[in-house]
Amino acid sequence: MSGIYIHIPFCKQACHYCNYHFSTSLKNKESVINSMIKEIEIKSIGNKDMIETIYFGGGTPSFFDTSEINKIIDSISKKFKISTNPEITLEANPDDLSSIKVKELSNSFINRLSIGIQSFNDRELKLMNRSHNSKEAKNCIDDALKYYDNISIDLIFGMPDSNLKTWESNLNYVTSLDLNHMSAYALTIEPKTALESFVKKNIIKPLDEDLVFEQHEFMCNKMSKHEYINYELSSFAKKGYFSKNNSAYWLRKKYIGIGPSAHSFDGTYRSWNVSNNALYIKDITNNKMFFEKEKLSIIDKYNEYVMTGLRTYWGISLTYLENNFGSSYKKHFENKVIKFVDSSLVVVNNDVFTSTIKGKFLADGIASELFLINL
Repeated sequence: MSGIYIHIPFCKQACHYCNYHFSTSLKNKESVINSMIKEIEIKSIGNKDMIETIYFGGGTPSFFDTSEINKIIDSISKKFKISTNPEITLEANPDDLSSIKVKELSNSFINRLSIGIQSFNDRELKLMNRSHNSKEAKNCIDDALKYYDNISIDLIFGMPDSNLKTWESNLNYVTSLDLNHMSAYALTIEPKTALESFVKKNIIKPLDEDLVFEQHEFMCNKMSKHEYINYELSSFAKKGYFSKNNSAYWLRKKYIGIGPSAHSFDGTYRSWNVSNNALYIKDITNNKMFFEKEKLSIIDKYNEYVMTGLRTYWGISLTYLENNFGSSYKKHFENKVIKFVDSSLVVVNNDVFTSTIKGKFLADGIASELFLINL
């Protein structure tokens, strides 16, 4: 099984928290699409993997016309082996999802929508510099539900000046609609963003970490009561609605990245495309190298397994460690993880270690103590 990720590097405007690669200028849009199609052809050579998921991320993929999205998918279908029922997801912003656009998409190859709501609170949306308001957010979900069953929405918690009541209001709207999937992320202050500038200038103050955890814990308990499975730190789904794209990533499956700044993984090598639209177009057009790559060592693979295992409900298996890395790696893990079991951040069932609610929240820090540098 393999997946394809398409990075659409265009947005209407810059959100204050975002440090992803994108451009607000569309002058190179057609050239980027043509270069993507050429990259699809290049990366299909010798590839015999079955493609089970195609994911349009960004940027803002819904910024593209439906015909342009279909053109890219059609190119993939001509060059790769596609499964009979692939998951094909489009990330979308509410202000792009008019009733007409949603209907168009429903008649396209797209069979799953991931909508960047972020909040149903207008004050928070304004702080994030989102291009939609709460009314548009609610209207677009209503329109999408007329045509799609497989819908996910993104939310952000831990906003400055937020509290449990404002966060509960967001979650109540999700559960009232009985949506099948939600991803929720704690707000992070990324470098070289407007949000970082606001913090440095004391325009806003980040929420205390204990209050952020309070919102995280409340969310996990509430979503569980509504029969959502927290299959990954930030992902909640009803049974049968786990994202194939997300699951493949967290289970370290192969994926092919297409477009400026897109990453790929073939099981041995990890690679990343140049993060500049003009250079990407130039290198693809002139048949030059447009990506860098690195070979993962066995220690790299062990560390990635630990990191992803702590974040997911699949956990970390001692049997898997021994079979894939050897007894020394298994022994190292057992020796290091015991203190996190004793402090109730990690639990063990048979030979599988999984994180508790607080453990998932602290997963990055726990993982760093379980990592190997040298054996």
